This record gives sequence, structure tokens and C-alpha cells, in this order.
Amino acid sequence: SRTIGLNIANRMDRLPISSVHKRVIFTLAIAYFFEFADLNTFSYAAPAIMKQWNLPMNVIATINASAFFGMFLGATLGGVLGDKAGRKKAITIGLVLLSIFSGLNALAWDVWSLSIFRFITGMAASALLVNANTYIIEFFPKAVRGKYQGLAVGIGITGIPITSYVASLVVPMGDFGWRLVFIWGALGIFALFGIVKLFEIPRWYEMKGQVSKAKATIEQIEKSIASEKGPLAKPDPEVSVARVTTGKMSDVFKGIYRKRTTILIAVWILQTIAFYGFGSWVPTLLVNQGIDISKTLLYSTLITLGAPLGAFTGALISDRFERKTNIIAASLFLAIAVFLFGATLNPVMIVIFGFLINYIERTFSSNLYTYTSELYGTEVRSFGQGMTYGIGRASNIIGPFIISFIYTGFGYFNVFILISLVWVLTAVAIFFGPRTSKRSLEEINGTQSNEKFPQSSNL
Repeated sequence: SRTIGLNIANRMDRLPISSVHKRVIFTLAIAYFFEFADLNTFSYAAPAIMKQWNLPMNVIATINASAFFGMFLGATLGGVLGDKAGRKKAITIGLVLLSIFSGLNALAWDVWSLSIFRFITGMAASALLVNANTYIIEFFPKAVRGKYQGLAVGIGITGIPITSYVASLVVPMGDFGWRLVFIWGALGIFALFGIVKLFEIPRWYEMKGQVSKAKATIEQIEKSIASEKGPLAKPDPEVSVARVTTGKMSDVFKGIYRKRTTILIAVWILQTIAFYGFGSWVPTLLVNQGIDISKTLLYSTLITLGAPLGAFTGALISDRFERKTNIIAASLFLAIAVFLFGATLNPVMIVIFGFLINYIERTFSSNLYTYTSELYGTEVRSFGQGMTYGIGRASNIIGPFIISFIYTGFGYFNVFILISLVWVLTAVAIFFGPRTSKRSLEEINGTQSNEKFPQSSNL
């Protein structure tokens, strides 16, 4: 068992929300902003690059695929880094690499250089996201961790429509315009000023056996909050927490984690195919319905405005109801909205249902980010989350081929029937996961389990 007298879990869970917590959210929201912005910078730059470099569509698809493969490796390796070196250090490295290589995208001189830079940028973006998620889950009290995870994501997702607007301004400026979109993405480096001031997670120090650092950090956090909020409530008494991992990466496929990992891999693959499968068809549909190409960007922007609103809604409901219930409900609503989107030919209804899909999907994903982090113990939390999320991102390499096959062989409407069924399968998969809301991370990942792993010498 891991009882060394610090009672860190209960001491963190009883803390009132303070300026310390708000500083964490503000700082990481800036990092999220540029991480989410990077998901779309290439799509805004691609038309100008195609024209300037005279590239066929399949080359653009290859460059895009390199970024998604980078996301897979970055999420997985970034998770390892977070578990081994610390959450704060992994966030710092991810942000610095994201900013540097986003800037280098702007200097790309041919397809190969751009592909390599997009690959590394994708790695850095996913590594940053995974460890930022982990940091929030481990730093915030159990009663509100889902709310603040959703809040950070909601603020961050405004990076998508804002970057769309920035791109509409800079891309037409000249042959160099598309390069400025990547320069914009590099501005995330300024979040570093806030990140260096963050605390390392006391839970992580404790897990690594660095008792003195764990003690000093939790006391520093408590002192800072008490000076602002007054005397702190007494924490619940410490309980013995059964070790369920050895801290090895293979642990995510053993014991209580085997089933959880299987569920999460399935959910992240299904979510990625459904969301990106839908998103890839929106501009095409708008144009095919006779909407002027100049209005397409406006309609696409209106549709993406649903994303931050959905994340904020996810924050509101995340701790109010059971987390997995929120995810199941959102999946089923998405199945309905996608079906109706595919069934209508009215441009106004297309925009309305497109908005709803973006809205509900971000309600879904803001809860799923929290849920994924909760299902692993401190020793493997970043890796477990990163690996399952990364495999989902990697599936986007084959997702478009599946959608294209259905479209070519069975027709347009059947694409949306398929995506609806994928969302239903997502709901079914999550149904088999454990409850997590308002439970301590240690309770979710240890005390209820009979499965044991060998004891680790560093605890």
C-alpha cells in the first residue's frame, strides 16, 4: 500500500477554488488555444499551398496524414514523458516544441520539409494536450475537476474560429500569406511565462517517492490558498491505497486497466472516425448545395462556433451528473443530429445541424478528456491517456478512406447513416466503463480492486 502520511489526495480535494486554481486554468487554456488552433492551421493554408506549389490533392492528404501520425506518437511518448519526468516538465517541452515547429512550418520550402515539420508539430501538440489534461485532473478537487477541465477546453477551442478569422485576413495578403498562419500558431510560446510558475503535481512527487518535495509542494499550495481564503477545512483521514500498478507502461493492459484500456481505445477510434468523417464533408456539401464559395467560410465558421459553446456546456454538466452518463447521452444525441444533417438538403438546416453537431461533440469530448484521465492511476495516467487518445488520432489516417468507400459505393446519405451508427457504438462502449464523478482518483484506481501488482521499490 502507499500510505506515507502526507494524505495528499484528500488535502488537494478539500481545497477551495482560489486564484492558484484560476491561474492554472488561464495558463493551460492559452496552451490549449494554440494546440487546438494547430489542428486547423494546415487546412486554412492548404489551398494556397496547393496553388503556389502546384500540388495534387493526394499530396496535401499525405502532408495532413503525417501530422496525425505525429499526434499518435506525440500523445503516446508525451504520456511516457509526463509519467517519468513530471507533468509540468512535459507540458513545458510540448509547448516549446509546438511553438518552434509551428514557426518552422512557415519556413517550409518543399513538400518533404513541410511534412516533417507538420509531423513534429503534431507530436508536440498531442504531448501538450495529454499532459495538460492530466495536470488539471490531478490538481483540481474531485468535486469540480470535470467542470474546470471543460472550462479550459472551452476557452482553448475558441482557437479554432479565431484562427479561422486570422487566416481569412492573412492568407489573401500575398504568396507569403499562408506562412503567416503558422507564425500565428507559434505565438503560443508566450504561455511559457505562466507555465514556469505552476507547481509540479504533489501526487506525482509522492508517486515517485520524492516525499520531501511532495510535502513542500502541498504545504506551499495550502499556504498560498489559506492566505487568500482563510483557514482550510480539515481533510478526510488518509486511507491505505492498494497499489495496482508497477509504473510500467505494460500495466495499462493488466488487471483493472485491461478492460478500461480496451474501452477507451474503442471510444477514441470511433470518436475520431465519426467527428473527422463528418467534418471532412461539410465544405463539400455546402458548395454542392449551390452555396457561393465566398459564403462557405462564413457558414463553416458559424458551424465551428458550436465547439466552444459545447465545451462550456460540458463543463456545466460534467460534475453535476455522472461523467459516463454525460458521454453516453451526448453520443446518442450526436447520432440523431448527424442522421438529420445527412437527411436535409436545405442550406439553412445544414448550418443549424452542423452547429449542433459541433456543439454536442465538444460537450462529449470535454467530458471524455476528463473521463480518460480518471481511469488510470498516477503512475500511468499520462501514458494511458496519451496512448488511447493517440491511437484514436492515428485512426484518422484510415478514416477518410472508409468514408470515401461508403460514399462511392453506397451513396451520400449512407455516409451519415454510418457515422450515426458509429456514435451509437461509442455510447455502447462507454456503458461498460466505471463511474468516476465525485470519486477520488485513488478510489477509482485502487481501493475497490482485488487485483494486485508487485510492489515497487520507489514507494
